[in-house]
Amino acid sequence: MDSKDRKILELLQQNAMYTAGEIAERVGLTTTPVWRRIQRLEEEGYIRDRVALLDRAKMNVGITVFVAIRTSHHSKDWLDNFRDTMLGIPEIVEAHRLSGEVDYLLRIVLPSIEDYDRVYKRLINAVEFLDISSSFSMEELKWTTAVPVSHV
Repeated sequence: MDSKDRKILELLQQNAMYTAGEIAERVGLTTTPVWRRIQRLEEEGYIRDRVALLDRAKMNVGITVFVAIRTSHHSKDWLDNFRDTMLGIPEIVEAHRLSGEVDYLLRIVLPSIEDYDRVYKRLINAVEFLDISSSFSMEELKWTTAVPVSHV
């Protein structure tokens, strides 16, 4: 991984639709070496996917809810059930297992509080929790899908 690779990754995070020629202009290489570098970065797993980022407001999922979950169950069966339940709910866009007082943190995007209530009921009907706490985002201060490339 050199500075050219890192610049290529930065550019692709800004716009995955850039052509190899457009990237080549910006990194000071010709098209063929850039294409080879992109292929290598994909093969080595630095580039996992290329996706389109949709506007949540235009998709009518402008409400973001963070759900903190505590459980007294830490078995494989419980976790499998929880994971399967979450995978079946497309509004859950992130799920993290945490250390500390909260066991899991979910990020859910939806059109309304009523829709959140439906997701909430689906969760509690499928999985047993010790405590579940919801926080509605009032304002998004920073949001990005880009990860820093300076640490490799």
